[in-house]
Amino acid sequence: MSDAPSVTPIAERGYAHPDLLVDCEWVAAHLEDPSVRLLESDEDVLLYRTGHIPGALKLDWVEDLNDAVMRDYVDTARLEALLRERGIDDDTTIVLYGDKNNWWACYAFWVLRLFGLANLRILDGGRARWIQEGRPLETATPTVAAGRITVGPRDDVAIRAFKDDVMAHVASGRRLVDVRSPEEYRGERLHMPDYPNEGALRGGHIPGAANVPWARAVDPDTHVFRPADELRAIYADEQGLDPTAPLVVYCRIGERSSHTWFVLTALLGWTQVRNYDGSWTEWGNAVRTPIERP
Repeated sequence: MSDAPSVTPIAERGYAHPDLLVDCEWVAAHLEDPSVRLLESDEDVLLYRTGHIPGALKLDWVEDLNDAVMRDYVDTARLEALLRERGIDDDTTIVLYGDKNNWWACYAFWVLRLFGLANLRILDGGRARWIQEGRPLETATPTVAAGRITVGPRDDVAIRAFKDDVMAHVASGRRLVDVRSPEEYRGERLHMPDYPNEGALRGGHIPGAANVPWARAVDPDTHVFRPADELRAIYADEQGLDPTAPLVVYCRIGERSSHTWFVLTALLGWTQVRNYDGSWTEWGNAVRTPIERP
């Protein structure tokens, strides 16, 4: 089909939960499967229009997942209506994918997990791998019949951290992972290279945070996640992080850190990882929040 570099099959990479990933071949075989719904979630919210996997519908991280007034996520009723509009039932397998190594697809996965949705998958490699393998895209937006999914209440306790939670985490001497660029971590930048500043007044990092840029978890040549042994070498061996200890991950607004949250929980099986979605836009502006700089 193409000269795309080969990858080790998902089942052979040693992941804790390999069932949470599917590859392009699996997706291609299920394009006509009514029990599977593909949702594309991109950083570039206009990218879907230029071409998407056949049958995929758009999930806009700005308009669909975030409340327009409160700095929070949509409520249960709005999410339920959103998913029903996309033809999703209680037994539908939702496959998420997107640009930038599934950066925002993992964010959508994390948000949907807050509402207890369990039948979720990530397309390993996302848009980039699908295109690299020479597979087709379409520009037409599919029309689907309304679904009947029932969404439960959102539960922020297990996988989400708020500022006060992080303050207590820091006070206890526990570790964090700052997944931003080294320049942001050192306080030299208040934003990613080539991106606008999103309002932080101070630069630096949260005390106790190790710096592991989020994209290190992905093979840049194939766009798929690295095998489990390579991931453990990064997070456990290199950084000395304890897989059994409570851990908080953060970035700037919680999107890059949701990618790392997925890596640590879904691929490595760490069970006490929370994503601090307030991240540096909150911590860098809040009164009496401690920061560190090298």
